[in-house]
Amino acid sequence: MGNQLELLEAEALKLTAGERAAFAQLLLASLDEDAEIEEAWAAETERRIADIESGVVLVIPIAE
Repeated sequence: MGNQLELLEAEALKLTAGERAAFAQLLLASLDEDAEIEEAWAAETERRIADIESGVVLVIPIAE
């Protein structure tokens, strides 16, 4: 497998910086097996922000 990795690395380094960045993002995204959990957290974050902005939730400063 080391040989395949070396070949892939050599080919990847021939790409432009932008292409390498896009490739890196694809590779990193392929490691994210918990996309459903991330989506749930994003929805929860949006819900909490909406609650704060609408005044449903009272925000207490940390100093208090």
